[in-house]
Amino acid sequence: MTARRKAIKFAFDREGPRTASVVRVPDRHVWQDEAWMSERGRHNALDRPVAIYEVHLGSWRRVPEEGHRFLTYAELAEQLGEYVEHMGFTHVELLPVMEHPFYGSWGYQRLGHFAPTRRYGEPEEFMAMVDALHRRGIGVILDWVPAHFPKDPHGLAYFDGTHLYEHENLRQREHPDWGTRIFNFGRREVANFLIASALHWLEGYNADRLRVDAVASMLYLDYSRQPGEWVPNQFGGSENLAAIAFLKRLNTGASPRCTRRTSSRPGSSGWTATTGNRAWSPSSAGPGGRRT
Repeated sequence: MTARRKAIKFAFDREGPRTASVVRVPDRHVWQDEAWMSERGRHNALDRPVAIYEVHLGSWRRVPEEGHRFLTYAELAEQLGEYVEHMGFTHVELLPVMEHPFYGSWGYQRLGHFAPTRRYGEPEEFMAMVDALHRRGIGVILDWVPAHFPKDPHGLAYFDGTHLYEHENLRQREHPDWGTRIFNFGRREVANFLIASALHWLEGYNADRLRVDAVASMLYLDYSRQPGEWVPNQFGGSENLAAIAFLKRLNTGASPRCTRRTSSRPGSSGWTATTGNRAWSPSSAGPGGRRT
């Protein structure tokens, strides 16, 4: 039997972009955004105007005189905060900051479901960046990807020698467009894992909203598939009933605990009533962040 080396799936820190997990609790940051947090319901109210600046932290700005390196979380807190405040935006939307092995995915193929990427600093430094943005009166939206995950050998694919997080049936397991694995939302353990990740970012990092990526690919079993390449649901339809149930659980589980985490971006999946007073904001975008 071949031994498999896997990263700890619940790790709050990682070596990224290398593959090992770091076992520790990021507890060195002292939050100073009490004023924002106490008024967050008002800032995120449905009847207030919202202007969102979408940004990928690694490509927004570099330091050319130092080998074109990334800005750190600390530098981003100052420079990005100053720019967004000057331009009059109310929120920033960060392309996925969760640790991911392939930089070219912009974070949309993540493996660190509980850990911010180390490319720009430590978890506490990411907390400090969110804190600094809040103190400037700027809300923070995080892109969050529960639809699929990459097949890197240290990740969730074939995690315990079985298809634990993905489907066993190949017609349900593989995403034909992105070469990734699709979460098996029908398994309560998988749904609980993803909801725990969502709550971790909302509660542990004071994120104001989550924008859920690639929702259309979650809702439809025949998404980007030809006849015969997908498995109908129990009623013979193409709706992914397990994914729908998961999204309902995500809303009912997160919204009461994270008051006024509103959503403002409608999806383009053909489904109605997908925005409102909830913790997520749907989109049908793919792993590169492009909207349809």
